[in-house]
Parts: sequence; C-alpha cells; structure tokens
Amino acid sequence: MSTISFDTHTFVKRLTQAGMPIAQAEVLADSQAQLIDDRLATKHDLNELEARLTRDIKKPESRLALTIKETETNLSHALNEFARQLTIRLVSIVVIAIGVVAMLVKLL
Repeated sequence: MSTISFDTHTFVKRLTQAGMPIAQAEVLADSQAQLIDDRLATKHDLNELEARLTRDIKKPESRLALTIKETETNLSHALNEFARQLTIRLVSIVVIAIGVVAMLVKLL
C-alpha cells in the first residue's frame, strides 16, 4: 500500500508560527498524520480496489452466462420434444379421422 506524504515538520512549524504551543502542535501533527495514513486512499489503493472488484464481478458474470446457455439448451430440447410429440398426435388424429371417414363411406 502506498502512503500519502504529510510533512509534519512543516505543519508543526506553521502552527507554532501562528501562536500554538509546540507540544500541542506536535500532538496535532501526529494525529493528522495518523488520520491521513488510516483514512485516505491513494490512487494506487483505488486501482487495486477496482482490479479486485472487476475480478469479483467477472466470476458471477461467467457463471450467469453459463447458466443462461444451459437454460437456452434445455428450452431448445424441451421445445423440440414438444414439437415431436405434437406432430405424433396430429398424425395420429389424421390417421384416425381417415379411418373413421373410410368406415363411414363403407357403411353408407
């Protein structure tokens, strides 16, 4: 992790020139330096975070794409099976209808 440079010496110098006691200025400078180190993110930190988030997002995206592909394949198979069964039933109905018509023709 890269750090942000904070010149505590210059900070203390400016505070003492403004009339603050040196002990108080040093405590404030240390507190500010600690706050900056703990709380502020650098560009490097943000770039690392972006790379990590991009990797984390890619994982579910690839799983989702695979799930979508599997679902499309399953739907395609189901539709083909439905069409096959529908064709068999339609042909059966036509054969039965032809048989009924032929029987009626013989009887009449």
